[in-house]
Amino acid sequence: MTLGKQKKVGQIFSHILLAVIALSTLAPLVLLVINSFKSNSEIVDSPVALPTEWSLKYIISATEQINFFKSIWITFAITFISVLLLVMVSSLSAWVMVRSKSKLAVFMYLGFTAAMLIPFQSVMYPLLDIFEKLGLKNIPGLIIMYGGFGLSMSVFLYHGFIKSVPQSLEEAAIIDGANIFQMFFKVVFPLLKSITVTVVVINSMWIWNDYLLPFLVIGNREGVKTLTLELYFAKLTSGQYGNPWELIFPAVFVTIIPIVILYIFLQKYIVAGVVDGAVKQ
Repeated sequence: MTLGKQKKVGQIFSHILLAVIALSTLAPLVLLVINSFKSNSEIVDSPVALPTEWSLKYIISATEQINFFKSIWITFAITFISVLLLVMVSSLSAWVMVRSKSKLAVFMYLGFTAAMLIPFQSVMYPLLDIFEKLGLKNIPGLIIMYGGFGLSMSVFLYHGFIKSVPQSLEEAAIIDGANIFQMFFKVVFPLLKSITVTVVVINSMWIWNDYLLPFLVIGNREGVKTLTLELYFAKLTSGQYGNPWELIFPAVFVTIIPIVILYIFLQKYIVAGVVDGAVKQ
């Protein structure tokens, strides 16, 4: 076999392998969509079959049972404020640590990176006890927790990326009369677009889909549940005699739609931002 034919066979094999991986990755999402339009009996009888009727009644019912429109705004507010807090604090912190050559800056950076290795379960109960004593077992307290737990990874990504930003641009801004905040937000921060999008998407996906922290901090409090909590408690009340599949599938489907849309529109920045933020450490 000639070299050209070997290369062509290799390409065909690679495409087949990638197609199989793509199908296996998309299969759960396809099953989710299909079963969101089926009754409980149809799902149990044949979960892989197409629905006999493409009706929105199960999705509408699920949105009502999980208080979708109220809980989505609560989830959005928590996610938006937490991510905004993370972006502002982590970008400024990383920038100061990169530009400072002191041992304290190096020690702080090592502290942030070391914090990524600490499992949440090891600090879960002491942290909750402190927040309860401070009266912060509520939405503001949850936002502060997300800001704290997401800070280490965000600082790590920003720190590596900021190293590639020429310091001469900042010196030119100072010569032109800019203060430190003008220099950062008008000169440095616009150059951090790709890594900022990466930080936004990674943290948004985590916070939007998180169940454990809202459960521990908010719990079954009426009127302030996130989407994941609404889904969990709706399943509990509806599934006393088995799993209510006609609720679970459409509820999960409408829950993931916003974050999937965000990922689709920003996906081109994600890989580039992660690579730039990690390789330049």
